[in-house]
Amino acid sequence: MPQYFKKLGYTTHIIGKWHLGFFAKEYTPTFRGFDSFFGYWLGAEDYLDHKALAQPDYYGLDFRRNMELVTNATGQYSTELFAEEAVKVIQEHDTSKPLLLYLPYQAVHSANLGPGMKPLEAPNKYVSRFPYIQDKNRRIFAGMVSALDDAVGNVTKALYSKGMLSESIILFTTDNGGPAAGFDGNYASNWPLRGVKATLWEGGVRGTGFLWSHLLAKPGRIATQSVHICDWLPSLYYISGGNMSDLQENDGKNVWDALSQDSESPRKETLHNIDPKEHHAALRVGNLKLIVGDNYGGKWDGWYKPEEFSGESHYVKGDQNDSPEIHVHVDSNNPALNFSSVQSNGAVQHMMQAFPYSKHVFKSEISHLVAMPNYTPRYKPAIITCGPRPANATTNCQPSKEPCLFDISVDPCEYDNLAASRPGDVKVLMMRLQQYNATAVPIRNKPVDPAGNPKYHGDAWVPWIK
Repeated sequence: MPQYFKKLGYTTHIIGKWHLGFFAKEYTPTFRGFDSFFGYWLGAEDYLDHKALAQPDYYGLDFRRNMELVTNATGQYSTELFAEEAVKVIQEHDTSKPLLLYLPYQAVHSANLGPGMKPLEAPNKYVSRFPYIQDKNRRIFAGMVSALDDAVGNVTKALYSKGMLSESIILFTTDNGGPAAGFDGNYASNWPLRGVKATLWEGGVRGTGFLWSHLLAKPGRIATQSVHICDWLPSLYYISGGNMSDLQENDGKNVWDALSQDSESPRKETLHNIDPKEHHAALRVGNLKLIVGDNYGGKWDGWYKPEEFSGESHYVKGDQNDSPEIHVHVDSNNPALNFSSVQSNGAVQHMMQAFPYSKHVFKSEISHLVAMPNYTPRYKPAIITCGPRPANATTNCQPSKEPCLFDISVDPCEYDNLAASRPGDVKVLMMRLQQYNATAVPIRNKPVDPAGNPKYHGDAWVPWIK
């Protein structure tokens, strides 16, 4: 993306997680199209000391400004550091040039998973906002989300103060479903969807996000069109004035018009994955989804209800086997859930000032979220309704033995395997999966190279191939 946007005259910055290689310097951000980098190169690390554990004895500092190690940030929470850096970039930006700011926060990813390490980390000032959450891990996770929320608000405020907000496109997105129920030491929630991060169930492949811009023809609504993460490059390049013919051999679809105008998405099928080493794959065409093979031997194939809550705020109604229904109970005496206090949030205020119509947009969306009385939403909310779970839901699909087929439009929780009743559809999707597989390049994974161990490089992660 940054290489393409440089062609359009953009200044490009990345703040946060890279995770796209660093064995040689040519694979690092400032050699791949970014003007600056502040963050870490690996996939996970400690939020406070910024050291990363990749193998049992591969451990070292992974925090940089461009190519230089940052050694004076110990004890500073990464979510706050990244927000502060983003604010600085915005404040110092030359507004005669367009800006591409890629801000992949560390939150709410797991930190290091070694013995004695803390996979979930947040300062107490954030965690203490959620005394009603009894489960300790969920309470810390909520604190991590709250810190992220504050950080996004601070960046939005900086855009407004700089006079850039009204011309900005803000995209907040994810790359996978949540690591729930202790997966990778984390306690996200995908309920009522099935599975967790790194699985091919809907809980592993669905994500949420938002798109905000004055360029949206129909703002202030829930969009349910099909979008794949690789669609963002062509979509953003298009709306930024790029020539689509520049994007050679790109798997993405331009979904901007679909999202802006609330029209049908050009994405009709999505290859979720083909893993020839672990022998599993999944493909969705239209409403039908085919799953072949299983991750983790089926260990994470279940439906994971969020850990318990206290008081009158019940985010999940019913027990594990009941029909899932998501709702929010609002205590009018709780200022954290009072609309007036939400509206006074800095990010919301600045967006309202940037666009007068957005006051109604924010009011409508927040009012729906907290179930304000006497309010009728202007749009159809994206509610997952699955119905009662069949007794055979855990046994009617065994993808390690034979392919499973689901109609996601009516069965998003993947209860009912249709493979036996629709063998023709299974055959068609299997053929399509084979067509994709025929275009795959050979696996290029390399074994661990001991020369990259931080202990040989001053206890820091560095490019080790010259």
